[in-house]
Amino acid sequence: MIMVLKSIPGIGAGLARKLTDHFGNEDKVLQLLADGQTEVIAEVDGVSLKRADNLARAMSGMDGFLATPEAVRLHKELVASISAHALNAATRSRLRNLMPTRNIEQRRKLIVDAMNCDYVFNGLKIPTDVDKNYDRVVVSKTPIEELKRFCRVLTPSEQETWQDYRVFKSVTWVGGDGPSQTPEGWLIVPESSDVDMILPEKCVGWFQHNKESIELLTDLPQGEGFAKNFDELRMPHLRELLDEMANESDAEEIADVRDRLWPTAKELEKKIHEQVDQAMQNVNLDLSGADMLQALADAASLQRKLAQRTSDSIEQAIESATDEIANLLSTVGVRCPRNVFKTEWPTKVDRTVLDSIDSQLEELYKTTKSDRLISLSRRLAPLKKKCENSLRKLIELDQWLTIGRWANSVNAVMPEMCNHGISIKSGRHLLIDGEADPVDYGLGNCAGKGDNQSVALLTGANSGGKTTMLELLAHCTILAHMGLPVPAKSAKVGRIESIHVLAKAGGTQSAGALEQTLLQLAEVVSNTDSKLILADELEAITEPGAGARIIAGMLEAAESHDATCMLLVTHLAPAIIEAAGKELRTDGIEARGLDENLELIVDRTPRRNHLAKSTPELIVRRLVERSEGDAKSVFKSILTRF
Repeated sequence: MIMVLKSIPGIGAGLARKLTDHFGNEDKVLQLLADGQTEVIAEVDGVSLKRADNLARAMSGMDGFLATPEAVRLHKELVASISAHALNAATRSRLRNLMPTRNIEQRRKLIVDAMNCDYVFNGLKIPTDVDKNYDRVVVSKTPIEELKRFCRVLTPSEQETWQDYRVFKSVTWVGGDGPSQTPEGWLIVPESSDVDMILPEKCVGWFQHNKESIELLTDLPQGEGFAKNFDELRMPHLRELLDEMANESDAEEIADVRDRLWPTAKELEKKIHEQVDQAMQNVNLDLSGADMLQALADAASLQRKLAQRTSDSIEQAIESATDEIANLLSTVGVRCPRNVFKTEWPTKVDRTVLDSIDSQLEELYKTTKSDRLISLSRRLAPLKKKCENSLRKLIELDQWLTIGRWANSVNAVMPEMCNHGISIKSGRHLLIDGEADPVDYGLGNCAGKGDNQSVALLTGANSGGKTTMLELLAHCTILAHMGLPVPAKSAKVGRIESIHVLAKAGGTQSAGALEQTLLQLAEVVSNTDSKLILADELEAITEPGAGARIIAGMLEAAESHDATCMLLVTHLAPAIIEAAGKELRTDGIEARGLDENLELIVDRTPRRNHLAKSTPELIVRRLVERSEGDAKSVFKSILTRF
């Protein structure tokens, strides 16, 4: 089945059209949601980050599983705790939208394998395009819209030929009617060519921009277990291409020679003068009287005699200097003309000749860069999509590795999935300060003998851990339905359609608010879907007497559905049992007294079928010890009334 935007809860036709128009196509939107890039989705006008997160979660998970705001909060806190073990921002983004799902078996296997390995990927990012303009001009009879943000895209008229575009140095001619021989700096491609072949700079630029992440694909672990997941990501020749892309030695050598050309020539010009001066130090010109008389009659004859004695030294110095220039140019295959230095004295560099050599080097540099670019793009372009998909897959795998690290750090175990109820041994609440005391508890069919009732009341001490245990059961249920390990020595979790965590009410409600709350509660307890209800002191919604009767009715409705389990934290257990007219399982977290620091001594694991006392007496006793004067007398008086 192909996922479409409008099939995601929360996306109607209007929003689907707005998202598609903004990002170009539906596949791009779906990919962003799958990657957890909700901050990018939130760039769309009218879409908040919270809404974008909700859309990503709705796409990836069971719609409605987290049935209450409190359940959503607990899930968010769990994911944040797991995400703290991620080494890459892309992995954290993906984890943020990891939701409970119906198909957990594959996840469970991946995570068990991940818990048994220590693979680490640093620098892993979602691949992105380079938002840059390139000098290349693309000439195509069919407009290529997606390239217009990267380069000039021109459409030739009926009267124009390829000759009209020779004014541009870097051209890609798309389709027929192009030149039979490719001009320097041009690229001729068929009309069906991919954009990465049409604009090679964009293709190679993408690999350079994402090089740190792509290099991770060249050194993937091998072996059994979790390592088998990397087999489909391997690309045997990718390392060689990345090395070649990084190695620009040919073009760099040409650039180096060009940079050295003028300084070398000027240095050699100076050297010629020094060599000639040195050579002429010991030269004597012997003139007879007849020679002097001839020089008076013909000055040119004297110049000829002087030139004859100096020419050999000058020619030898120029020849040696020209050889040095030739050796420099030979490293990049450029021929050196023999007239780099002028022959008349004093010898100087011939600027026209040297400018011509410099132009040759510039053209050679551009051609080398262009040929290398085109050669690389032809071999990299077919791998681009594979690299992109492989990096996204690697981020997904890094997600499971992160969960594996988290599970090992908190000693979590993979729970056994069953049909009904929940049972945990040595369960630990992960999100409280300090080290949590381990707790054993069970409810429903999968629990041990004596604990398999589907409805129970939880009583006991204030600050004794009732709410903490409620949250622990919620944590284990949410994690199990995400396919993740749970913080316990062992656990069994029944499969359900939804979890309802009802937080402690803030106080007695108005008539309208009470009516709305009761309607919602009735809908929860009366539907036949499989569910777990964890409620914290529901009696606070109204006065105690009425609260007990209302709760008794709600419990009776919940108990009548075989697929429902419910645990209620309450201080009104006797009144609820009386209103129900029958015995209800009642467990208690008992405070046994005060320690030497006047702190409560509490057994965190509830005692089965035990109505635990609350802690007011112990609190008053502590106040007697900590107060002074008249206040102390008041508390002593109160204590005698217990």
